Amino acid sequence: MATVAVSQVKLGDKIVQDVLTPLGSVLFHKGRVITPRELEVLQAFLVPTVVVGSSGDQKEEETAVDKTQEQAKAVPKSPFMDQYDRTVTLLKSVSNQVMSGMALSILEIRNQLEALLAHINDYKILTFSPNSVKNEDFLYHKSVMSAMSCYLLAQWNNFPKKDWVPAALAGLLHDIGNAKIDKAILNKPTKLTAEEAEEMKRHTLLGYQVLLKVTAITEGVKLAALQHHERVDGSGYPLGVGSSKIHPYAKLVAISDIFNAMTMKRLYRKATSPYLVLEQIQQDSFGKLEPAYVQTFIDKVTQFHNGTIVRLSDDRIGEIIFSDRNHLTRPWVSINGTIVNLSIERQLYIEEIMNKMDTSK
Repeated sequence: MATVAVSQVKLGDKIVQDVLTPLGSVLFHKGRVITPRELEVLQAFLVPTVVVGSSGDQKEEETAVDKTQEQAKAVPKSPFMDQYDRTVTLLKSVSNQVMSGMALSILEIRNQLEALLAHINDYKILTFSPNSVKNEDFLYHKSVMSAMSCYLLAQWNNFPKKDWVPAALAGLLHDIGNAKIDKAILNKPTKLTAEEAEEMKRHTLLGYQVLLKVTAITEGVKLAALQHHERVDGSGYPLGVGSSKIHPYAKLVAISDIFNAMTMKRLYRKATSPYLVLEQIQQDSFGKLEPAYVQTFIDKVTQFHNGTIVRLSDDRIGEIIFSDRNHLTRPWVSINGTIVNLSIERQLYIEEIMNKMDTSK
């Protein structure tokens, strides 16, 4: 191993000694392989040197990046990602069955969902992002993430344990009615016309009709498909009912659906910062979404350790050093020793969490 200047570090080099920030937090743990992302962070924190593995001969140096890429390809998927992909694939198959008028196999769906939920501790709502999502697969990924989010929300809001899996099932199947919507409208890459938007709204009624025939699921799961676009002030659709008539599962799905839809990259727009989405959800808790569920959601997903590395909306990189409970989406961030209080500097926000592998569990 050797201590080298950051300016001399090569892509593919492996860090063999923890790299610390000026405040003493771990910037990168040993074992991290240098990519352009790591170089950006090292330079942003003015790290002078790092300890990397020995370079070997010239030929090995020239092929370091290629070897790193080959190793990445050779690494098998984690059990969590394997089950995640299996669930997405199954949901696509289920959607095709619904489109063809076939009955749902709830036992198969539930078994796969439980296999995924066995790895729920590996799902970090604020930082998880599926790889290479095709536009036509967007709804399947959103539904699987909503299932996991609803499962956690049910726990966090002290729902009885018997409600946890049904709440997840509500998240998974809430958009099943889209299987009955014209694919040209469903996958349209531009803004829908007024007529097309009205047609899209029918997915709530269509989904309820599909699930109504299924005896092996609870009424709450069925109502979540019908009511996930209802709002507590009665301004939602399809029936415009108020809070007292909206099933708790549907209230959980509403939060999960909005968050996952906005934070996923689409063909026609980039992903929105999860922190901005949380702020939007917080605003919507005044009249639109269930306030208690929203506050619990924000409390839980923003629980990162101080030292988490983030990129701000002006592209500066820093580390979270303090989180104010009154402004959980706007912590204090240290950038080269300068403290940026995001609760005061409202024009700025956290665009991205950089050291995702080092965030709290």
